[in-house]
Amino acid sequence: MSRYARQMMLPQVGGEGQARLAAARALVVGAGGLAASALPLLAGAGVGQIDIFDGDVIELSNLHRQTLFTEADVGRAKAEVAAERCRALNSGIVLAGTKRSITPENVVQNSQNADLVLDCADSYAVSYLLSDTCLALGKPLISASVLGLGGYAGGFCGGAPSLRAVFPEAPDSAASCATAGVLGPVVSILGSIQAQMALSALLGLAPSPLGQMVQVDAQTWRNSTFRFDAAPEPVTAFCFVAPSDLTADDLIFELRSEAEAPHPAHPSARRMTIPEIEISDTNRGKRLALCCATGLRAWRAAEQLQPDWPGEIVLVAAATS
Repeated sequence: MSRYARQMMLPQVGGEGQARLAAARALVVGAGGLAASALPLLAGAGVGQIDIFDGDVIELSNLHRQTLFTEADVGRAKAEVAAERCRALNSGIVLAGTKRSITPENVVQNSQNADLVLDCADSYAVSYLLSDTCLALGKPLISASVLGLGGYAGGFCGGAPSLRAVFPEAPDSAASCATAGVLGPVVSILGSIQAQMALSALLGLAPSPLGQMVQVDAQTWRNSTFRFDAAPEPVTAFCFVAPSDLTADDLIFELRSEAEAPHPAHPSARRMTIPEIEISDTNRGKRLALCCATGLRAWRAAEQLQPDWPGEIVLVAAATS
């Protein structure tokens, strides 16, 4: 009996749907808690090629939610181990695990050949970067975020509004699982929802998961969902760029202190805090670049400066570089 027999029995799948999955290529960014649920489900369903990118190594504190890994894996590259485990689950598909982060420098190259992108990263800067890229390329993006006992999963781009259309403002804080904590089952729930959304998008099921938001609150058990098909794209968007995209012609401010970052994001950067930034009239024709660790301080500074700044403002988040 075929390994896919149980899902091919579904009228929504059948032989034609299984062939669509076999021909599909998915890019999964992040091999942590969300991917621990999403990846085996995509591999098990027979998605033909899965490319996994993650620049981190496995730590003991990951294991309560990153259930693809064991104690023996501590210190190994997450992407490589995740690919190894999924390859053991299904030898009939192609899995590539790369110990490298997705950055503004490589995001287009690694997204353009994918049929669908899954954002399983624990970084809002990466989420916006993927959304901007998928919107420009016309690729579907399935993105999720989890913190504490709640989170969301949604289908963006690929003909639907982008992540920025739903979340046009920067988050209130740069908190992550590492800094604010998270309970493992919540991550697994949302990773599984991501996998279902991805398979639904690849199979062309209706209603489409693109333009759909699912919110989960595991403390109150009050979960919700809504569609955002008509959400407008924001008029002003501060885009993330790579340090290598900056030039000496840009006006560059490094918002991190020397203690935080001994080496600024660019040799031409001036090291200043947000209140210290002053821009002379002679610089107003330049592109303004704001650099910090997560992108949040840079975004806040951009919001303050934008009303009086006539030109383009870009952000550099060291965490995505």
